[in-house]
Amino acid sequence: MYFRDIIGQSDIKKHLIESVHKGYVPHARMIYGAEGIGKLPIAIAYARYLNCTNQAETDACGKCPSCSKFDKLAHPDLHFAFPMVQKRAEKLLVCDHYLPQWRSFLAQKTYFNLSDWLQYINAKNAQGMIYAQESEEIIRKLNLKVYEAKYKIMIVWLPEKMNLECANKLLKMIEEPPARTIFLLISEDLDKVIPTIKSRCQPIYVKPIEYQDMISAITNTYCLTLYDAQSVAHIANGSYSKAIQLIEAGDESQVYLKLFDKMMGAASSRRIKSIKEVADELSKTGREVQKSFLEYSLRMFREYFVSNFNAPELVYLNRHEQQLRQRYFAAINETN
Repeated sequence: MYFRDIIGQSDIKKHLIESVHKGYVPHARMIYGAEGIGKLPIAIAYARYLNCTNQAETDACGKCPSCSKFDKLAHPDLHFAFPMVQKRAEKLLVCDHYLPQWRSFLAQKTYFNLSDWLQYINAKNAQGMIYAQESEEIIRKLNLKVYEAKYKIMIVWLPEKMNLECANKLLKMIEEPPARTIFLLISEDLDKVIPTIKSRCQPIYVKPIEYQDMISAITNTYCLTLYDAQSVAHIANGSYSKAIQLIEAGDESQVYLKLFDKMMGAASSRRIKSIKEVADELSKTGREVQKSFLEYSLRMFREYFVSNFNAPELVYLNRHEQQLRQRYFAAINETN
């Protein structure tokens, strides 16, 4: 991951590059914002640039030994911590146990969310967490001497998923790390990061991806018409991982739409048996599918409600959802 690979975010990239040129390298940064907007790619590109031995003006060279190792995310001075799943039959796990899968996952996906990662490691209905024992592993790694780079870098993806004991044990290390050691924390829910960790980091807010940047990225990657690319960009609302999900969902989104139609039709006509059938159908799916359907339904309620205001620029519907709009938007209003 290089700065040039990041969709939009020109202000953040410029700020980070200029800070390196000026020799200003804080020992702990909190890079935060919504999911799917490029925070982790920004952190990895920044870490690469810091340790590149032949930096160009606006990006890492891509040719030096450091860059070659970053290409495989196998640099000895680059470390990761991320949510994982502790299964009962397993011994206490640390992130290194999942490191091969993590590297493979990042090689396939640049923009993703926690659900994508948990699905990749077959977490089923489990919720990812950074466990208490991870703090000891982080402290052990960072107390070692820098192996070959200018900086030793620890990237913590989703510190809000840290076990409280883990977070508390890291406070001193984050506040006073060893020489040439940098923490990059990547948060999607800053309010859930404990205040004592937030206060020890320099915050960097990453905005949602600009609409035109999103359209360019979509049309350069997928064979979509301009209309469909604009529709996806509109609905994704600045999140490229959401855009990917919308594009790749295909038949799945159609299933959600049909299920939503069935649910609304049954509810509006008070067919209790049909409502129960929808509930039974959903109960047979996994937790992530259920969450996705509920999120989809919430979005549809929002779009159909806004449709009453005759402001089409505020309505984010694809062509199939537009066709269903006439059936329900009038019934979804401020009185119900």
